[in-house]
Amino acid sequence: MLRHEFHPGKLIAGLCLLTVAVVYAGDAGGAWDAPWFVALPLMMVGLFLAGVAAAIHGIRPRGAARSGGGGGSVREPRDQGLS
Repeated sequence: MLRHEFHPGKLIAGLCLLTVAVVYAGDAGGAWDAPWFVALPLMMVGLFLAGVAAAIHGIRPRGAARSGGGGGSVREPRDQGLS
């Protein structure tokens, strides 16, 4: 399996959507009563936090390739395919 870059903004946005789903599932199941407008503030706060996390993650340097040290080239991994 190929490794991928970590995206904290996508993680936070997904957790926010999952929270909204759990709130409305609890409402549908009769565990509690959630008003219809609860999703809007939850999503706005979650998307704001996701944007902040993505911006912070994009600002920091990612490894030695960006630090300017060394003059060597960075090799990218080859795609192994499915065969």
